Amino acid sequence: MIRILIAHDRALIREGIRHILLRLPDFEVAGEAADSASTIALVRTTQAHILILDASIASHTGVELIREIREIDQGIQVLALTMNGDEQYAMRAFKAGASGYLTSESASGELIGALTTIASGGIHMSVAMAGQIARNPPEPVETLPHQRLSRREFDVFRRITAGERIGEIATQLCVSTKTVSTYKARILEKMRMPHGTALVRYAMRHRLFDDSEEP
Repeated sequence: MIRILIAHDRALIREGIRHILLRLPDFEVAGEAADSASTIALVRTTQAHILILDASIASHTGVELIREIREIDQGIQVLALTMNGDEQYAMRAFKAGASGYLTSESASGELIGALTTIASGGIHMSVAMAGQIARNPPEPVETLPHQRLSRREFDVFRRITAGERIGEIATQLCVSTKTVSTYKARILEKMRMPHGTALVRYAMRHRLFDDSEEP
């Protein structure tokens, strides 16, 4: 039995997907969410094989949310469902960890095939999008070092560049100092920086944070 989570801010679409899946013996709807916060909570508390995710769900971009979900549960596969037919957006979604990408107009005809492919370990892209990319390959998406960070890592990065000590950050985030040190090491590795001072210089050079911003 393939357990599915559905995350979409429109109840009508969630209901439509649920009705499609209920007619199939190999699929089970394990939970639903209507916004990014409830999606994250659902992934944390519910075991499932695939998350069908509205890529424009409230308060996140789809790419950010895909990346965060994959960090929470590396075993869950994400099928991004979106109205955005842009090739660059599709590439960013896959780079963030999506296993499938369907545009809204192709979802009704390709949903079951996409879920079956993803459940077996494959990758699915809508036929229309695949043809579009084949005809017009997108330019490589340049990623700045800080854009490789997860939301939590970016928060720790911000706090480090603001001059907070490891213990202060741990207290603010309600985690151990060891966890914060692990985050810092991961940030340095992802951004390919030698030490904390380099992080501060990078933030200043790219004007990432307002001096008046509170942590």
